[in-house]
Amino acid sequence: MKKKKAPKPPKAGKPAAPVKPASPAKPASPAKPASSPNLIGSGGRLFANPVPGADETTFQVNNTSSAYYNSPYYLAHQKQLQPVPQPGVPQPSMELGEVVGAGMIAAIQAAKKISFHAVGDTGAAKSTSGQAAAASLSNEGSVADAMAADVAIGGPGAPSFFFHLGDLVYDFGEGQYYYDQFYEPFRGYDRPIFAIPGNHDGMVFGQSADVAKVPTLQAFLRNFCAAAPGPSPDSGGLMRSVMTQPGVYFTLDAPFVSIIGLYSNVLDGPGVISPEAGAYPTLTNEQLTFLKAELTRLKPAHDAGQLAVLLAVHHPPASVDSLHGGTVGMSNDIDATCASAGLWPDAILSGHAHLYQRFSRSVPGLGRAIPYVVSGSGGFSATPPMTAAPKAGTTIGQFTLVTPPVVHFGYLTLTVDMTGAVGMLTIAFRSVSQPNVRDSVTVSLAPVGGAAATAHAAGKAASGKAGHSRSQPPPHRRSGH
Repeated sequence: MKKKKAPKPPKAGKPAAPVKPASPAKPASPAKPASSPNLIGSGGRLFANPVPGADETTFQVNNTSSAYYNSPYYLAHQKQLQPVPQPGVPQPSMELGEVVGAGMIAAIQAAKKISFHAVGDTGAAKSTSGQAAAASLSNEGSVADAMAADVAIGGPGAPSFFFHLGDLVYDFGEGQYYYDQFYEPFRGYDRPIFAIPGNHDGMVFGQSADVAKVPTLQAFLRNFCAAAPGPSPDSGGLMRSVMTQPGVYFTLDAPFVSIIGLYSNVLDGPGVISPEAGAYPTLTNEQLTFLKAELTRLKPAHDAGQLAVLLAVHHPPASVDSLHGGTVGMSNDIDATCASAGLWPDAILSGHAHLYQRFSRSVPGLGRAIPYVVSGSGGFSATPPMTAAPKAGTTIGQFTLVTPPVVHFGYLTLTVDMTGAVGMLTIAFRSVSQPNVRDSVTVSLAPVGGAAATAHAAGKAASGKAGHSRSQPPPHRRSGH
């Protein structure tokens, strides 16, 4: 099917598309057709191939990016931050309706419910010399295929979009690998994919110690922050249109939920979003200014019980994985900004650590606990925890591990349900290899100070045996603080 030429959307001033790289080989041979017509979004946007075909088993472009860790530029600058591209508008936000069109928005509003996916670290690349390309591609493909199947079910409960938590392409975010690591695995996912960059999406290399081969985030900007929807030069002819996000940090406003996405830069650790009192002088406070303004904007609807507010950032504030751990400075930045705005998010989502973890944190004076969910389990190199089996109740500062970590590939489905007297946010993890391995937490969206709302929370998990219940989390509720 021939793709329609998409007109420019009304927004202007977004980053221009950089130089076009060589396109990879054409996609796999088609299988049987999809059972229903695919979604066509606003401005003729396309999201999936009508005939997705079989998953690939070899890289169309052989992935050699791990060699760039030895390049002169990376060796000289590996502990330095990269500049944050300026957004196309001063306070970058966009509405889901700008992408999917009015019809889907009307259906969501009529159902009084919205669901969407979230996960990070999906990029398929050879993580070790002992892992073949087929295994890498299968790991990511199993997650992408399960998510696509959720969408294909249809109906009011089907996910409306995917919010990617970063690290789409390993190891240095190059455009030549977007086909194998992004477009091909998600060729059957018939919904928009929004994203914040991870550290690997922005890392740079070069044969000169002074000049990077390509600017940081060049391919990410081309594929997610384009000036107008249309085909990507990196998609190898697959149907998905490029996204028109207003920046690498931005807010996505959808019915009943807003997601504030931050960019935590290129270090393997820690994540950084500000100068941190001079520790990182090349950065400014622009993301903290943005975060405070967005929290202030969203506070009236949130406090009225009409809106869930989520924060997404690639590096997790807390983690028990064996490679990365949490990020204290960034967490302190977020805390100070939330306190200043008078609004704490209903949950914080992260990737980076290649496993699933759920923490709970009780903020002094807030009167409710906040779930901190880490799901860097999208397909790249599962990473075990620091110790063999950290127990539920393990604490890291103010963070309490609610369930033992899950070292399986899988993804999150988030649902905001406004059909009852009080709205509810549910965050559910699903392993794609072990159907009985699941975890979920439900957060009350009761109006702040509303006497009619009773605090409600539920957390449950299974550990490979159906029906096996793990420890319950602390209550999650709104308060007037």
